[in-house]
Amino acid sequence: MEREVRVRFAPSPTGPLHIGGVRTALYNYLLARKLGGKMLLRIEDTDQNRFVPGAEDYIRQSLEWCGIQLDESPWVGGPHAPYRQSERKPMYRQYAQQLIDNGYAYYAFDTPEELDAMRARLTAAKVPNPQYNSITRAQMRNSLTLPAEEVAQLLEAGEPYVIRLKVPRKEEVRFNDLIRGWVVVHSSSIDDKVLMKSDGMPTYHLANIVDDHLMEITHVIRGEEWLPSAPLHVLLYRYLGWESTMPQFAHLPLLLKPDGTGKLSKRDGDRLGFPVFPLEWHGKDAETGEPTVSSGYRESGYLPEAFINFLAFLGWNPGSTQELFTMDELVEAFTIERVSKSPARFDQNKVRWYNEQYLRAKPDAELAQYLVESLQAQGQELDAAKAEQIAALVKERATFPTDLAREAQLFFQRPSSYDEQVISKKWNAQVAGALAEFARELPTAADTSPEAIKALLTQVLERQGIKIGQVLQALRVAVTGAAAGPDLMHIMSILGPQETAARLEQAISQLPA
Repeated sequence: MEREVRVRFAPSPTGPLHIGGVRTALYNYLLARKLGGKMLLRIEDTDQNRFVPGAEDYIRQSLEWCGIQLDESPWVGGPHAPYRQSERKPMYRQYAQQLIDNGYAYYAFDTPEELDAMRARLTAAKVPNPQYNSITRAQMRNSLTLPAEEVAQLLEAGEPYVIRLKVPRKEEVRFNDLIRGWVVVHSSSIDDKVLMKSDGMPTYHLANIVDDHLMEITHVIRGEEWLPSAPLHVLLYRYLGWESTMPQFAHLPLLLKPDGTGKLSKRDGDRLGFPVFPLEWHGKDAETGEPTVSSGYRESGYLPEAFINFLAFLGWNPGSTQELFTMDELVEAFTIERVSKSPARFDQNKVRWYNEQYLRAKPDAELAQYLVESLQAQGQELDAAKAEQIAALVKERATFPTDLAREAQLFFQRPSSYDEQVISKKWNAQVAGALAEFARELPTAADTSPEAIKALLTQVLERQGIKIGQVLQALRVAVTGAAAGPDLMHIMSILGPQETAARLEQAISQLPA
């Protein structure tokens, strides 16, 4: 019987969720939905010293904003609860003990001073990357080197210890990564990782494997930074007797800074001038303890669908020229085989482009709501019908919802200055005279649609013997003050004949003919 596809996103509550983590969650979600499976979220909080208050709620809000729906989580519940590792602590001990009983792990009683001395000896001997491994463990205080009676006494006396994995000295560890193909690592490069800490809390390595097994995870999609740990995890699956149901691994490519110089980190965002978090984060400076605020895509005016579409393409391509995808379309198109193993360079211009496309594709009524809200925040009022007209006109010049209000200011403020280059070339007595006549006739017009206004302007100019091309730029500057902008006839239609005429009269009185 074929197993149900079950994937998990397993963040640590140590601060805001980086966009690389959101991409990992997205790829897990897309694969699960594509294959008719389940998406789980597990909070991996075994390191209580790094726990940051508010981080878990931030993760929940971020995924909700992105539209990534969870089937099981600490907030949704599910048959494998609890979904916080700190709440699952009692269950890990038995598996650590199983590894010890079967000869795959051991107790290590080394003090911090003894560990430092070991590393110092290896460093002095010019050993690269000093490790506690199959060679060095023979010189340390552990249950492999101490008599069984002494080990029992130390345990009985409550001597502090950790439990370490007993990695074989000469063995090839191999697994087939869905993105990178076969990965082969020699066990001599793997150290005897701590599985259970002295406080009785499991490390990530043990808890991760136990939970993935108990939660019946079929695919582990995670960042490339976990690739070096994968052989260790393969050994754990083998030693615990779970190799036949071990999930398939897929290690995603790195996200690089825009210049390609290195991995895009949590600290790069504000320094480089763009967000690296989905939502704004309020925290504290690690050194000074002072409150800090890191920008988020939501608060910067990005739409969630644009953000998700952009993230999907950071390391994956659909194999077609299509660039704009709804979430449902991403699910339909996604395959893990089309995820690249090469690093993906972050391009802030591209995410802005996506935002423009999604913003401009929204119904004018929805854009009008953005516009009304932004104007109200500035103390300006606008009725819904006119807001919809303005939004439809200015949306092609907007990247963010707040840009609509900025572009709409020409409807609220008469020009206080005029584009000098246009005036010097296009403004003269003949043009001013023609526009004066247009200003006199416009308020009496029965039809003030853009088409009717253009027809009236054409009639006036024909009587004056002037071609429309000679006047249009000067007319635009007289009405708006600027040399470029949205369709001029629509602008005058929205302004209305009285306001348009008043603006023309103001320009004629202020500009030298």
